[in-house]
Amino acid sequence: MSGLGVDEQALISILGKWHPEQRQHFRKGTRDFFTEDERQFERWNDRHILQLRHEFLRLKDAIVMWTMHPWERDARLLKEALYKGPQYNVLIEIACTRSSEELLGARRAYHSLFDHSIEEDVAFHVHAPEKELLVAILSSYRYEGPKVNEETAKLEAKTLSDVIGKKGLDKKDENVVIRILSTRSKLHLKAIYKHYKAITGKYLDEDLEGDLRLKETVQCLCTPEKYFSQVLDASLGYNVDEISKEALSRVIVTRATRI
Repeated sequence: MSGLGVDEQALISILGKWHPEQRQHFRKGTRDFFTEDERQFERWNDRHILQLRHEFLRLKDAIVMWTMHPWERDARLLKEALYKGPQYNVLIEIACTRSSEELLGARRAYHSLFDHSIEEDVAFHVHAPEKELLVAILSSYRYEGPKVNEETAKLEAKTLSDVIGKKGLDKKDENVVIRILSTRSKLHLKAIYKHYKAITGKYLDEDLEGDLRLKETVQCLCTPEKYFSQVLDASLGYNVDEISKEALSRVIVTRATRI
């Protein structure tokens, strides 16, 4: 980094081949750029983030996100999503496509970086009806073992079909849906998704067309490949807005190590 721009092609060629362990070694070895946070992650020096973004002509967001510790990256994405709109889909995406440990790490990093909890900021910046859903899924710590109680999954699929089949969810019904989506394991929710289709003839997210946030939550939890495909399709369309363009870098970087 010379202060007069960088050799983007060479740097991208090198960084793009690094595994997570190599990126961690880089962060630990470049103390001018990263410092060790008390919550056990290496955090970017804010001044150097601005410098790097200034020197790159293209792909600056992707390069910064790629080298960040995943906890810090998600924390900064959450913060940005809250203050740009807010962008509910990004909050849902991070809450529902990360493992329990990854989400816990992002919450710790958020607290360290911004001196607030993500739950506090969501409660302050987001209004009903989205607030209850977002606080619930962002504060969730799900069981990630292999066990699924199929009978319970069937019963809860029936419960969901009963409440969603009504004309509009009232507060009580919405709380039932949020409770199931925010407390059950992803394998359990996928079993519910399967049984819901058997009961109603339609997929759960199809029956939630009238509630975009619940629909996105179900897709991120049960069919993330479907959700991310839709986000990428929107970002690659003709004459898309800046937020949709930013989604391309976000999705590619955050999903690259999960392929």
